Amino acid sequence: MTVTTERSVEEFTASPRQLFIDGQWVDAASGRTFETPDPSTGDTLAHIAEGDTEDIERAVRAARRAFDDGPWGRLTASDRGRIIWKIGDLILEHADELAQLESLDNGKPFAVARAADVPLAADLFHYMAGWATKIEGNTINISVPYMPGANFHSYTLREPVGVVGQIIPWNFPLLMAAWKLGPALAAGNTVILKPAEQTPLTAVRLAGLMAEAGIPDGVVNVVTGFGETAGAALAAHPQVDKIAFTGSTEVGKLIVHAAAGNLKKVTLELGGKSPNIVFEDASPEAVAGAANAIFFNHGQCCVAGSRLFVQQNRFDEVVAGVVEIAKSIKLGPGMEEGTQMGPLVSDEQLRRVTGFLDSGRDDGATALTGGTRYGDKGYFVEPTVLTNTTPDMKVVREEIFGPVVVAAPFQSLDDIAAAANDSEYGLGAGIWTQDISKAHALAKKLRAGTVWINCYNVFDASLPFGGYKQSGWGREMGHEALEAYTEVKAVTAQL
Repeated sequence: MTVTTERSVEEFTASPRQLFIDGQWVDAASGRTFETPDPSTGDTLAHIAEGDTEDIERAVRAARRAFDDGPWGRLTASDRGRIIWKIGDLILEHADELAQLESLDNGKPFAVARAADVPLAADLFHYMAGWATKIEGNTINISVPYMPGANFHSYTLREPVGVVGQIIPWNFPLLMAAWKLGPALAAGNTVILKPAEQTPLTAVRLAGLMAEAGIPDGVVNVVTGFGETAGAALAAHPQVDKIAFTGSTEVGKLIVHAAAGNLKKVTLELGGKSPNIVFEDASPEAVAGAANAIFFNHGQCCVAGSRLFVQQNRFDEVVAGVVEIAKSIKLGPGMEEGTQMGPLVSDEQLRRVTGFLDSGRDDGATALTGGTRYGDKGYFVEPTVLTNTTPDMKVVREEIFGPVVVAAPFQSLDDIAAAANDSEYGLGAGIWTQDISKAHALAKKLRAGTVWINCYNVFDASLPFGGYKQSGWGREMGHEALEAYTEVKAVTAQL
């Protein structure tokens, strides 16, 4: 049985969606559009304006004007916070509509989008709304040894960076837009948002809700289009003061090079190959936890627990339990009731994941379950558990971004930290044990931005999120995110 599609969703996808620039819905300067497909069928879902360099130029001018001369900077922090709070309220008011758009465009189950993505996005705006009035500087008692007897009053100000370019991925389109927009707006910046070309619908709908909430013209601009044109132009634009990117490490490196022209500030939330470590004394819940760590969101999660390490005495049991769960997962369209795992987001992603599966098989890995495409319509891949791997295999070293876990045994606490850290990434990690002292001891040794103990995929607007090593620069969420969207100014007056 299929979830009944909201009329607003049918109307939204029926007509071409435009760019949102300077408070207006406009066509791309070129007049071109592109198709966004339904990943469960491959059929066209909607037509989207194809923004490129000229459209980015228009959006940057609007954001620059709104920051330098517009009303955003003249609003009190309280007024800014109230608008941001209203955005969160409107997301909740349109929860079913947004969840359906997310399910249709991304492929994730409607029930998951409705229960997790939408409320988390609203909560992020509500959380950041409170920070608008709490961005503060300090007073500092300075001593100037070469000016004896002089008296000074010194203090710091935290001010918005300015015009911010934000590029978000396709795995959590609405939530990633919230993660980016919330702190940027709370700090007083203006924004050009470039959603992923695979999943532009909720970002475009969110633009309309932000306008309804009272965001002034030019403060938030949404330019849909492709990474190599619109995204590249945004990253390189000399009037953009900061770029914030979430996506692959490979593209993150291109962003850094593009940003070098005017040395704009850069934050990056990139790839991962996260270890999930199950000790022999772990509770039975660790089995379901290990499965959730990799199969949540079809494995299309940068922090997915894609390397499962199980202490030797429990290895066969835990892996067998994960295999059983994998076999029981119901695959289907996101809008079909009862679906537990939808399709991958695109044909390109399907080819990427199945290519890794072929590589693993060729290198000698064993698929205890899955290992192939599911069906011949849409972009489905079977949940897969691989064993008999070696640390040098591509399936162990590289981010697959699909429902594929590699499982390996380990002997003791002494050797697991080195194995877990044997990666160019350092985004997340999981630890399962009933010995809390052992858990905290290992957590200190892991080179990862987030460590979960006896849980996985727990996120909150107040928790900073980001990675070590090639998993990125900076942090999303929490008060740490605000630091990336502000400049510190020191002021000294001689009295």
